[in-house]
Amino acid sequence: SSRAFALVLLLCALSCHHAAVSSAQVPAKDDFLGCLVKEIPARLLFAKSSPAFPAVLEQTIRNSRWSSPQNVKPLYIITPTNTSHIQSAVVCGRRHGVRLRVRSGGHDYEGLSYRSERPEAFAVVDLNKMRTVLVNEKARTAWVDSGAQLGELYYAIAKNSPVLAFPAGVCPSIGVGGNFAGGGFGMLLRKYGIAAENVIDVKLVDANGKLLDKSSMSPDHFWAVRGGGGESFGIVVSWQVKLLPVPPTVTVFQIPKTVQEGAVDLINKWQLVAPALPGDIMIRIIAMGDKATFEAMYLGTCKTLTPLMSSKFPELGMNPSHCNEMPWIKSIPFIHLGKQATLADLLNRNNTFKPFAEYKSDYVYQPVPKPVWEQLFGWLTKPGAGIMVMDPYGATISATPEAATPFPHRKGVLFNIQYVNYWFAEAAGAAPLQWSKDIYKFMEPFVSKNPRQAYANYRDIDLGRNEVVNDISTYSSGKVWGEKYFKGNFQRLAITKGKVDPQDYFRNEQSIPPLLGK
Repeated sequence: SSRAFALVLLLCALSCHHAAVSSAQVPAKDDFLGCLVKEIPARLLFAKSSPAFPAVLEQTIRNSRWSSPQNVKPLYIITPTNTSHIQSAVVCGRRHGVRLRVRSGGHDYEGLSYRSERPEAFAVVDLNKMRTVLVNEKARTAWVDSGAQLGELYYAIAKNSPVLAFPAGVCPSIGVGGNFAGGGFGMLLRKYGIAAENVIDVKLVDANGKLLDKSSMSPDHFWAVRGGGGESFGIVVSWQVKLLPVPPTVTVFQIPKTVQEGAVDLINKWQLVAPALPGDIMIRIIAMGDKATFEAMYLGTCKTLTPLMSSKFPELGMNPSHCNEMPWIKSIPFIHLGKQATLADLLNRNNTFKPFAEYKSDYVYQPVPKPVWEQLFGWLTKPGAGIMVMDPYGATISATPEAATPFPHRKGVLFNIQYVNYWFAEAAGAAPLQWSKDIYKFMEPFVSKNPRQAYANYRDIDLGRNEVVNDISTYSSGKVWGEKYFKGNFQRLAITKGKVDPQDYFRNEQSIPPLLGK
């Protein structure tokens, strides 16, 4: 069905399992590898010359654009099974001039956790063997490793309690490490805000290989890792999160409306209604072709949802026949895969869906004029068209002050837009890439300005790249893209980077540059 296809297009394909692989003999002449093998079992190390290397590199790549030969690949992949392996990797990397990039194995739209755009000697610390989740139901907390996926976290929470939850991303195949580091939001964003603001402690390996937690980090360092984007401030090994109450029953509905059925008028009304609703309800839109699907989760039963919708958004025509009542945990696979999905799907790391993909994002503060929505459905039916996913803000996510976390998209935001486009052969990319560029340009007058904001976890390299001068990423180049993701918080992030990693060891094309002398 087109509904199922739209969900597939959301890059919610389930993640890859890690196949058993063996490493090749390591050449003794290699100083970095020689350093690593003293501390890390050889079976966890993969040199570029190893027969297993391509499979290990590919196993969590989701965007086939970043598998092509022109991408600079790592010299080595390290697959740690404990924290000491990560510390050793940092110490050896610093000693022998090999930088580290870190991947938790989730979506990574631009692939910067495992590829470089410019020639660079780097290794990848691949965390996909570190994915323990420990839930303390009594304390309402959990420790979760960065290599876990959100589905594994949600499953573990629900196994301990049917009335506790955590507000992170929608897709169960997203990696915990990247999601929390960049903010992290899903269907609970209006009730409980973003994942990062519900993190209460971390275990982090810093640029000197030291293991830190909240008590041994500076307050600015702890602030920065919770929303300032992955990579820049060290390697977060695990996160302690606050679990939050949900009722025994939640209600989900999915109501598709075509243009002929009044989709334009409904979206025009939705942009005012959805951000003003109580925090217990989230109604997002997936717009594709000539159809908009209104997808909602309500923390309560159909009996109380129906009069709320009749009062606040009668035009949608929601009635009890649209209701799907279930425990919160079942809403995750339901929204992700549809009615046939099971809880077992949350634990499936086998990733076979690897399209070529392009993503962009926007924030909207003023209602988009109705004629523009009419034109947008024209855009959504053009050759090479992608889809638009729109998440309403308001309630808790908008009540948090901008400076409370690095994630600054708060007061006044009506909704976030994600533009998603997929194709399935490299040669077919011209029309989708042009469509993404053109619709982004078309939307410029109707979205946030000075800066035009974007969400850090919908990473977009077109917003800008760091320039490296004297082996340090420059603040001036980082500011170009950084203020779009972080607004006024970017400077504080850069000052913090200057204190915790002044030599810019942890870096990529969009890592926070160090601002020194502040």
